[in-house]
Amino acid sequence: DGGDPHTISARYTLRMLSLASFSLGLNLGATPTRAGDVRMAVDVRAPFKTTESDRLMDEAREIMPGGVSSPVRAFKSVGGDPVVFDRVKGAYAWDVDGNKYVDYVGTWGPAIVGHADDRVLDAVKATMDKGTSFGAPCALENELAKMVIDAVPSVEMVRFTNSGTEACMGVLRLMRAYTKREKVIKFDGCYHGHADSFLVAAGSGVATLGLPDSPGVTQGASASTLVATYNDIESVKALFEANKGEVAGVILEGVVGNSGFI
Repeated sequence: DGGDPHTISARYTLRMLSLASFSLGLNLGATPTRAGDVRMAVDVRAPFKTTESDRLMDEAREIMPGGVSSPVRAFKSVGGDPVVFDRVKGAYAWDVDGNKYVDYVGTWGPAIVGHADDRVLDAVKATMDKGTSFGAPCALENELAKMVIDAVPSVEMVRFTNSGTEACMGVLRLMRAYTKREKVIKFDGCYHGHADSFLVAAGSGVATLGLPDSPGVTQGASASTLVATYNDIESVKALFEANKGEVAGVILEGVVGNSGFI
């Protein structure tokens, strides 16, 4: 960008160190050493270890399926062992062994202003002083609903739920009730929670019969789910053509996380 070459090198080095810290658990902050024009600060006195994480995961696997509360956290599809975290602040996370990471995940979205932001914590504490739950309407519901409506032009009303699975189940039922039709089109690879009707994979017979993709899901529960190919409009047209007057709607993941965040 035409700036000072040492500044550019420092920026590049910070990016590289951030990636190294996230991937390898290297601790940042030692006395800088000079290597050409690039300044590096890697603390080799604190080697990456996972002793406590391993112990806790061994215990967790005895009391929870896979040792986790969400299947992807078990690392079965990517290899390796999960890391157990202890605390977070700003852009950083620390595991139970004291390793420090640069966090690019942000709790999958909610930590958009950084972890444990002081302003957010103050607001949460002020609300908690009033009570943890009312089981009845409260004024803050109105404020949050108005914020959602203002942020998303197509939204006119809001129903809050406890999970994405619950939200998708609700919208599925709403589509069917409004259209008086039963079939819904989803896309292969898109995730809409673990309700039975969404756990369907594309296959040779999906144009006429949904194929369950998870043990315990019956064909009856998934038969009304049609699966199209992502980014292939012709596959969508083919499903509409093969199911004329029967499709209640199409559901699409806004950010396709299972495909590398498209």
